[in-house]
Amino acid sequence: MPHHFKQVTIIGVGLIGGSLGLVLKQAQLADSVVGVGRRVENLKTAVELGAIDSYVSDAIEGVREANLVVLATPVDTYERHLKEWGHYLSDGAIVTDVGSVKGLLVEQAERLLPAQVRFVGAHPIAGREKTGVAAGSVRLFEGARCILTPTPRTDRHAMEIIRDMWQTAGSRVSTMDPFQHDRILGAVSHLPHVAAFSLINALLEMGQSAMPELDLLSYAGGGLRDTTRIAASSPEMWRDIFLWNRDNLVTMIGQYEQQLQKLKHLISVGDGPGLEKELERAKQAREQLN
Repeated sequence: MPHHFKQVTIIGVGLIGGSLGLVLKQAQLADSVVGVGRRVENLKTAVELGAIDSYVSDAIEGVREANLVVLATPVDTYERHLKEWGHYLSDGAIVTDVGSVKGLLVEQAERLLPAQVRFVGAHPIAGREKTGVAAGSVRLFEGARCILTPTPRTDRHAMEIIRDMWQTAGSRVSTMDPFQHDRILGAVSHLPHVAAFSLINALLEMGQSAMPELDLLSYAGGGLRDTTRIAASSPEMWRDIFLWNRDNLVTMIGQYEQQLQKLKHLISVGDGPGLEKELERAKQAREQLN
C-alpha cells in the first residue's frame, strides 16, 4: 500500500506540481495538500481545480507540519528554498523534487538539509510545452518514466515511499546515479530543446535579414510545428536546466554541430548517395522510438 501522508506541501504548483497534487488527492494519499507559490491567482486556480486544499505565501509556514515537501520550482531556486525553510522541517520529513537536472543539485540538497530530514531526488519525465496548473492533469504521469536518483546517503525507506507515490501516479519508476542521469537526459532531453529553440531563432533571423517583408513563420507547416513544439516551453525553466547541466550540454552541442556540418558538407558537394545514407541511418533509429 502507498504511504499515507498527513500533509504534503508542494512548492511551485505548476504543471508538474499541480498534476501531482491532483494525483495525491484523487488517490487519497494525503489528508491535506498545501501549495506554496509566487502567484496567488495560480494558487487560487489550483484550489478550484482540486490540485491543492489550501495555499500560503510563507514557505516556512507551509512546510512546518509537512511529512513530505515536493520542490517543483525552477532548479536554480533550490538553494534559496532549502536555506529558507529546511531547518523548519520536522524530524523524519521527506523532501523530494521533480527537476530535470540532478547531479550537483542532489549534492546541494543533501548538504543543505538537516541530517534528520530525508532527501530523495526524482525526475518525472512527463512535461509538456504548456505551463501552469491549468495545464495539469491527473493522468499526466501515466505510462511516463520517473527516475529516482539515490546516493549512498539516501534513506532507503524514504526512497520506497517516493517510488510508491510515483507508481500510484502511473509512472514507470527506475533508479539511476544522479550524474549518469544528467549525461543521459542531457542527450535525449536537454539537447533537443537546444535544437528547437535555436531553429526558431534561426528562422526569425533569416526572416529579419533576408526576407523582412515576409512573416516567415506564418508559412510553417506540420514539419516545423512538430520539430519545434518544445520551443514553446518555459524559458525560465530551461535557462536553469541548460546552466546546471552546462558541462554535459556544451559537449553534446559540439557533437550535434559535427552532425550538422556533415550534412552541410554532403549537401554542398552534391553527394546524393552519402546524404541518403545519413538520412536512412537517422530514419531507422527514429522508427525505433515509441
